[in-house]
Amino acid sequence: MIAELGHFTLILALMVAIVQTVVPLIGAQKGWTGWMAAAEPAAKVQALLIAFSFGALTYAFVTSDFSLRLVVLNSHTLKPMLYKVSGVWGNHEGSLLLWCLILAVFGACAAWFGGNLPATLRARVLAVQGAIGVAFLAFLLLTSNPFLRLEVPPFDGQDLNPLLQDPGLAFHPPFLYLGYVGLSMTFSFAIAALIEGRVDAAWGRWVRPWTLAAWVFLTVGIALGSWWAYYELGWGGFWFWDPVENASFMPWLISAALLHSAIVVEKREALKSWTVLLAILAFGFSLIGTFIVRSGVLTSVHAFANDPERGVYILLILALFMGGALTLFAARATALEAKGVFSTVSRETALVANNVLLTVACFVVFVGTLWPLIAELFFDRKLSVGAPFFNAAFSPFMVALAAILPLGALMPWKRARMGRVMRPLWGALALSLALGALVWTMQTGGRFLAPVGLVLALWIVLGVLAELWTRAGRGDAASRARRLLHLPRADWGKSVAHGGFAITIFGICAMTAWQTEDIRVVQVGETFQVAGYDVTLSDVQEGRGPNYFTTMGVIDLERAGRSIRLTPEKRVYPVARMPTTEAAIHNGVWRDLYVVIGDPQDGGGWTVRTFVKPFANWIWAGCIIMALGGCLSLSDRRHRVAAGARKTRSAVPAE
Repeated sequence: MIAELGHFTLILALMVAIVQTVVPLIGAQKGWTGWMAAAEPAAKVQALLIAFSFGALTYAFVTSDFSLRLVVLNSHTLKPMLYKVSGVWGNHEGSLLLWCLILAVFGACAAWFGGNLPATLRARVLAVQGAIGVAFLAFLLLTSNPFLRLEVPPFDGQDLNPLLQDPGLAFHPPFLYLGYVGLSMTFSFAIAALIEGRVDAAWGRWVRPWTLAAWVFLTVGIALGSWWAYYELGWGGFWFWDPVENASFMPWLISAALLHSAIVVEKREALKSWTVLLAILAFGFSLIGTFIVRSGVLTSVHAFANDPERGVYILLILALFMGGALTLFAARATALEAKGVFSTVSRETALVANNVLLTVACFVVFVGTLWPLIAELFFDRKLSVGAPFFNAAFSPFMVALAAILPLGALMPWKRARMGRVMRPLWGALALSLALGALVWTMQTGGRFLAPVGLVLALWIVLGVLAELWTRAGRGDAASRARRLLHLPRADWGKSVAHGGFAITIFGICAMTAWQTEDIRVVQVGETFQVAGYDVTLSDVQEGRGPNYFTTMGVIDLERAGRSIRLTPEKRVYPVARMPTTEAAIHNGVWRDLYVVIGDPQDGGGWTVRTFVKPFANWIWAGCIIMALGGCLSLSDRRHRVAAGARKTRSAVPAE
């Protein structure tokens, strides 16, 4: 009965979404206040209805209701409770329901917190958000109903994919969806502004918090996925340039560009057309990611579905919203005339360069991701585009981005002098280059990547400190400290996020250049050396967990009289009939010890793979710091009262 109610509330939510789309748009066009006001309760009711439906599906998973087809395919009575809950979104149908829920919740948040928006703009934003809801709810109900019953329920389920039975993967998809779907709000604001024919500083201030929130969620989601791949898959890497990984990375790059572009709109009322276009493209890349994950056109280890019919439906959604949005953008481009004028050397120019680098980098990832499909469709050739291409084509843009970042942060608006900008940065540049040269001379093997990463990371961090020192003004230390403490949170958030970006750059470069890898067949009791560690395979034990059997190696590592014991595993899940590799990792600030045990060999030994990974955790620490910087910026009071100034100017005629 609860499942049927969940299905019924989904149908009701679709009907409410249709009302939310049509009525406010007509009301805004006609100036009918009552019709425009219908958008807010409709958005809230839609969110409540979908929340009930999601709760009904979660209840079915928690109680192991095997009369539901989805529960049978993705759950099992012996599965731990965390993975019963995460099984709700560990499949196509449930994850799409979560997508619809988050979409509705964002719309409800716009209704709850958008009281300072002009009535027509608020109505149009919620109407566009409702239209997206109509498309995805129809997709869910027509092709992916999660509440289908079985005539003869089995005694037990088929279990969730064992690779997904992990805490990292339990939280990774929800954060990604919060980022993907959060970009729908920037899209709705862009379309509403195009319909009204006005983009001004107030619009730039309104759209920034939504973009920032989506970017923070994407940062956390991507970091969780990278961390999971590092410790769960047993291959020792953190990024594979897999199509699904790229599908989340492309919106992250575009949303980062949109964040910086919206600043120019807010501060200088320039780059209006470009910012609106970025807002459209950011959500467009989210839809492209949805297509990649759910259509099966590209092979990936963590794609949700392999159904051409669903892929066609998503393509229709993509064509409808992107085609319509770009057509409207072309029609309204003349109404988005920029007011601000700036010189070649200015903060505006630096932010333009930032946008160009991020968007071109996104385009490189996009081409590399889809090129195998294009080659097969048009040239009848099967190609594989892997890490060598992406590393070579993508890295130069990130190097250039890191190089200009401290300069742009110190440049004034409208016009700058390069000599004055560089004055507080000469010391930072000299120290960065000197330490990079020192590392280059001390390391062995002539690896250029790590010194470059160190130079760029120090340049950014020291540039952030130089900017803060400059912002503190003149005077004694106490007065400077007071001025720094009273800086807006958005400024502190920017500095923290840039510092996190620098740490991630160094972590990636250092681990890639300096890691040590050893693969060999080892007998029980045998000792070998890796990077100064004495490694001994002390024992191999058989055991079982809640829903799996395990073969666990006991590996002792010793160096300078200090011993570390690691226990890597090979697990077999009998219900899913699938093996997994559980790496054993000894985490440290300066290095990770990473050990994987493989299959038994004919001679009685075991395959053992040992890594020593310097600065590995700096990669994810930098991502966490970037996200914290975004949260700090998001907490700035100016974002919460973003539309206050707009009310005082409501009588000003439209451009």
